[in-house]
Amino acid sequence: MKIEIWSDVACPFCYIGKRRLEEALNGFEHQSDVEIEWKSFQLNPELKTNKIQSIHEYLAEAKGWTIEYAKQMGEQVTAMAEEVGLNYNMDATVVANTFNAHRIIQFAKTQNLGDAIEEALFKAYFMEGKNIDSKTELIEIAVSIGLNAAEAEKVLDEKQFSEQVEFDAYEAQQIGVRGVPFFVFNRKYGISGAQPLEVFTRTLDQAYAEETKI
Repeated sequence: MKIEIWSDVACPFCYIGKRRLEEALNGFEHQSDVEIEWKSFQLNPELKTNKIQSIHEYLAEAKGWTIEYAKQMGEQVTAMAEEVGLNYNMDATVVANTFNAHRIIQFAKTQNLGDAIEEALFKAYFMEGKNIDSKTELIEIAVSIGLNAAEAEKVLDEKQFSEQVEFDAYEAQQIGVRGVPFFVFNRKYGISGAQPLEVFTRTLDQAYAEETKI
């Protein structure tokens, strides 16, 4: 059974959704039969990396909120993350375009390290306050999961894997993905958003039963 996940590493609900899927898989007796593929999706492709602007200021500006309301939303998301064991530090988050991070993700996928790089990038962005549009930071993150530093640098310098990132975005549009996280089971069942655990569990059971029925 294959699960494809359209995600952006700057999406707080994507990290939460990752944890909920993992919890569902941990209780799924056929976990070894499941293949997961991460797909690239940018929530805001036009975003300019800004190390000076806070995430609260950015969201207030982008969505027409007050700073106070943006902070309240951040606190709610942080509380939601805590429910699945994640300790977000939204005050330290660096506003960053994620295109280069997605290119590193595509590179990692060629080394069977797609899940590892997603985890490392989510942690870097939401917990460690790292700039995930920084070449230096991205190479350090890549090396931390076992990727070669020189190869990662070449990927970034030569704009490698740009087409793969763009194709994932195109594919998302073709199948009707409008927001992330978006989980697709066997190209038949979809879960939009960081849904409750039981939704993932039910969908896993349903997709697997249909795939294996005689």
